[in-house]
Amino acid sequence: MKRGMWVGKIIIIALIGIIIAFGFVIGTMYLWNWLVPELFSGPVINFWQTLGLLALSKIFFWSFGRRCNCHGNHAGGPWKNYWKDKWSNMAPEDRERFKQKMKEKWCYKPEDKPTGNSGTSNG
Repeated sequence: MKRGMWVGKIIIIALIGIIIAFGFVIGTMYLWNWLVPELFSGPVINFWQTLGLLALSKIFFWSFGRRCNCHGNHAGGPWKNYWKDKWSNMAPEDRERFKQKMKEKWCYKPEDKPTGNSGTSNG
């Protein structure tokens, strides 16, 4: 491709990104102004206050691009390889015993139904 085409694509992608970010801020502002004053008697905020609120929430709650192996990482986290090795080195009998223990601990057990006077009361 020619250099001019790359520059054009980069400009278009940047404009699309700006439009999406602007839409996100506007959407957040309208959602805030629709719900918070009515439900919590909070203030009505403008575009710049919404942008600041989103930036503040990014600072407090997000990781700023760091890849964190914590808090519900679906890849398994640092223990994944440990348990994978441990499981692969278990004998089949040990695996079944482990599965049974986990089932007893975590799976639903139906309550025992009382025998005898079912459905009657004494009193």
